[in-house]
Amino acid sequence: MGTSASATSQAAPFAPTHQADHQGNGMAEHRRFLQSVNIRNSKAKSIITNKVAPVVITKNCREEFQIHDKIQSANYSMGRISDLLPEHYLVLGEFFMVQDVYNRADVLNTTKSHGSPNFRKVKGNYPLFGMGQPSLSGFKQVLQRLQIDGCEVMIFICLREEPVVFFRSDGDFIPYTPRGRENLHENLHDLDRELSAEQIELSIRKELCDFAKLSENMFYVYNDIEHFKDEPQQVQILSEEDIHVTEEVYKRPLFSQPLHRYYRLPLPMEGAPLEETFDAFVNILRETPNLSLMRDSSRPLPALLFSCQVGVGRTNLGLILGAIVFHRLQGASKSPRYLLNCQYNFNYCLLSQRRGSSTKGYFLQRTLQSLERYVYLLIFNAYLHDQYPQAFPQNFSQWLCMNAWIYRLLFRTCSCKSAITWFLNEFLATDLLSTAKEMKVANFRRVSKMALYGMAQPNSEALAVVMSYLTDQRRGHSTILWLNLQEELVLEANGQMFTPREPGSIWPSPQEMELALKQDVLRCEKWLEVITEQDKQMRMFKTCHTIEELFVHQKSIHPSLSYQRIPMSDCCAPKEEVFDHLLEAMKSSLAENPKCAFIFNCHNGKDRTTAAMVIATLTLWHINGFPECEEDEIVSVPDAKYTKGEFEVVMQVVRVLPDGHRVKREVDVALDVVSETMTPMHYHLREIIISTYRQIKMAKSEADAQWLRLRSLQYLERYIYLILFNCYLHLEKKDSWRRSFSQWMYQVAARAGVYAILNHLGFSEFENPDDSPMARLRFRWLPHSTEHLFYPSCPSDLNCT
Repeated sequence: MGTSASATSQAAPFAPTHQADHQGNGMAEHRRFLQSVNIRNSKAKSIITNKVAPVVITKNCREEFQIHDKIQSANYSMGRISDLLPEHYLVLGEFFMVQDVYNRADVLNTTKSHGSPNFRKVKGNYPLFGMGQPSLSGFKQVLQRLQIDGCEVMIFICLREEPVVFFRSDGDFIPYTPRGRENLHENLHDLDRELSAEQIELSIRKELCDFAKLSENMFYVYNDIEHFKDEPQQVQILSEEDIHVTEEVYKRPLFSQPLHRYYRLPLPMEGAPLEETFDAFVNILRETPNLSLMRDSSRPLPALLFSCQVGVGRTNLGLILGAIVFHRLQGASKSPRYLLNCQYNFNYCLLSQRRGSSTKGYFLQRTLQSLERYVYLLIFNAYLHDQYPQAFPQNFSQWLCMNAWIYRLLFRTCSCKSAITWFLNEFLATDLLSTAKEMKVANFRRVSKMALYGMAQPNSEALAVVMSYLTDQRRGHSTILWLNLQEELVLEANGQMFTPREPGSIWPSPQEMELALKQDVLRCEKWLEVITEQDKQMRMFKTCHTIEELFVHQKSIHPSLSYQRIPMSDCCAPKEEVFDHLLEAMKSSLAENPKCAFIFNCHNGKDRTTAAMVIATLTLWHINGFPECEEDEIVSVPDAKYTKGEFEVVMQVVRVLPDGHRVKREVDVALDVVSETMTPMHYHLREIIISTYRQIKMAKSEADAQWLRLRSLQYLERYIYLILFNCYLHLEKKDSWRRSFSQWMYQVAARAGVYAILNHLGFSEFENPDDSPMARLRFRWLPHSTEHLFYPSCPSDLNCT
């Protein structure tokens, strides 16, 4: 009976009979293919080629089957490392297979004695072991060694995020990894977020088997990438059994040791692991009874064995995690010395890797990555303190969302650079409302029927004009609170406002920094480079004043004036404490004078000023009463619901909040009222969300697209925060808002899952939010803005000439 069969399931190579050699040219491809087909010689009598697929007839003439697994070689790419080396097929379309661990990586010289490079036990009594990547035989040797040392239960954790495959060689299986031509010393990372390392390894094995069939059962690999002596090497691949993936290497030996277990916990080469990685580690703890606080103390602790490529960076991080766990099992309160030793070794490794690099950016990046990793270890230890006694009712991700203030603390860092550039404020603040001629300041405006004003940063002349305007007979404001929202440094020099800028710096006390910078400028007495709208100029600053000094002078003329500075980040949701400061400032001023006027300014009077004016509008409505809300306007434009802010994630928050739809509607009315004051700007805090997102498709580069994506998410988050703040004002009004918004967010909203929603923020109507790292609080709350400023450490850093 005729049947169809797959050649990949056979065991030995088969050479076609001489009849096949005389076929026409149309059968030449079949003939070459059959040279690599695996069919047992004991079964095959003859092979008949045809235009469809080869037909195999067995020796007893009782079976006839056709082979259909023809390989489409056109789907694969070929390449070579250099012109002197042969061309061959490339894994995943572009990568070469390189031997994983080079000899010099085994610093501890333990490969022969223990089976793996850099095998070691952490100092102390805990069964903590680390090592580099072993071969299959090497791993069996490691297991035997641990058994000899009395380890009854072993948990082996592979920390590699990159794919690894093992080729058969002299009775062993040796690890190889795919690497790019540009850097043959670096493994691949972040290949595909949707595929696990195990899935990629299986894909690579499938490709390697196909390549071998197209190349007479051979494939090229590289062992010496320093001198390329006798390279590349050929390895024979007859079937999938000649190639192992990581799971096969580590799990198969465990069948003879049923008490041992294997996990893959991918850790990044640099920086802190993702929260999901900590969650996976916690799941290991949950699944291991001997790592529970309720464990049988008479039984020994399970041995934890961590492994990465060479057994250094990621392995040290794994050992630290294990040490923290064992330390927590003992209930100790002091930091164990071996934990400090692990951390020291980890830091030393990073410092060693920095040698030979003189790039400042490299040092800064690695330092921040080391700092981030260290801080996350502290956070994880705090998590274990809280959750270990309760048997982990929350995973690490959930716990962090319940304590989202930790994310805020993570990014309060200041990175100093060596040079500053002075920007003229008129260049940064375009006067879209055409108020500079009359009021001497850009974008001056007032909310209708309310004592709320907004504008760009005024100089001393504009400040005098505005104060005269507010206190004249028509307005007659007897009490004025001026709130400056700028977090960047600002100085008035020669009667004009200047902003010294450098990306990457955020200052906790801009007033103190401005005073010090003013003193440096006056001491410098040299020409400084200034960027204006037209060009760069060199200017000498004869006078220089801080913003606070300008208001002190005005207060001497207008005693009713009060001034506060509440730094707010541009183009994103205000931090929780910013809401606290704004509300407290307004409450205090209104307690003294219910008719107090409020003035807000940022550098251009647009983004931050508008957000603060909306916050103030909602606050005054809660104190003085809400205006009558009209029915929802019927909007006849495409995607009107998005213009109205009805995104899925927004409505998810609205459904959680008490009377959420009314709360959102009140925020929308406040946004509309404030936006009416700035119609020429065509700027609306709600409508800008979808308009910014739509620009992503028109971005000229990937960098521009990512920037627009971040901005649209920040605008979306700000809109949600305004809704949350209005809900807070409703719920806490009965107690006169004694509990701050920050406390309410962390004590109430967090428990309702608000931060969990914000940790997966995105436009789920159009895409999967988790495809972008900016959906996470951890990445979105980083200081991304290019508007961050810089203060030099000495006068010589002022670009003086």
